Amino acid sequence: MESVYRYDGTFEGFLCCVFDSYVYKETPAQFQDGDYQLQSLFPVRQIETDSDHARRVLASLRKIDPYAKELVSKGFLTCAPEKERIIYRFIQALYREGRPLLRQLSHEAVLPLMKAVRHLDGEVHLLKGFVRFSEFDGMLAGEIRPKNRVLPLLRGHFCSRMYNEVFLLYDRTHLEALVHRPGQWAIIPLEEFTMAAPSVEEAQYRRLWKRFFDTIEIKERHNPRRQMSNMPKRYWETMTEFQSEDYFTPGMERLPDSRKEVLPGGNA
Repeated sequence: MESVYRYDGTFEGFLCCVFDSYVYKETPAQFQDGDYQLQSLFPVRQIETDSDHARRVLASLRKIDPYAKELVSKGFLTCAPEKERIIYRFIQALYREGRPLLRQLSHEAVLPLMKAVRHLDGEVHLLKGFVRFSEFDGMLAGEIRPKNRVLPLLRGHFCSRMYNEVFLLYDRTHLEALVHRPGQWAIIPLEEFTMAAPSVEEAQYRRLWKRFFDTIEIKERHNPRRQMSNMPKRYWETMTEFQSEDYFTPGMERLPDSRKEVLPGGNA
């Protein structure tokens, strides 16, 4: 009999759903995490998170092919609707058909996961160049509003390149932050985050960056459509060069609702 699998919303918890589905020899009718619970005609099975069970599932995927483990791990970070069902169908097919499945890119169990992961990878690639940090009393802070949960994949990029810096990168969509100081990092839940108005010096740096952006453009070849193709408009909200004049005003004179305040050094 099919059941609704309810778990804690973590990747480990989802892997335990996979483990238990094979123990009970059933295909989950639906997956529900702690934040997403709907009434259902199916009975509910509460899945407890067990690190050992999760490791066994990951090990089984790695044994078939390390790339399969990577696809599943990344798939859980995507914004794909019903991502658990997509990943579960892939795992089912992989256990049944083995490594050759990974060459069948149009397979109904492979294609949805591949598309979701490609979207995730594309967003990570763009954000490596689109993140803008501001300085506040010896600490750097930045904000993004991604569709996918990108911080786990951006972590290595920024921590390795800014290894001597104290910084915070806030994900407005998923309400979490990557915090780093030399030798330490963590991704933590953060319900609210407010970027403070810049100091006089920081406001000058922001204005210099915008002036550079405006200056390098060849006015006669201005092409908004091409610009939005290379720099999608949904990322402009957190990019310095696309902000209005008040973003470059120092001190407490600037308090727009859309920006948020950070207490210097308080989260890192």
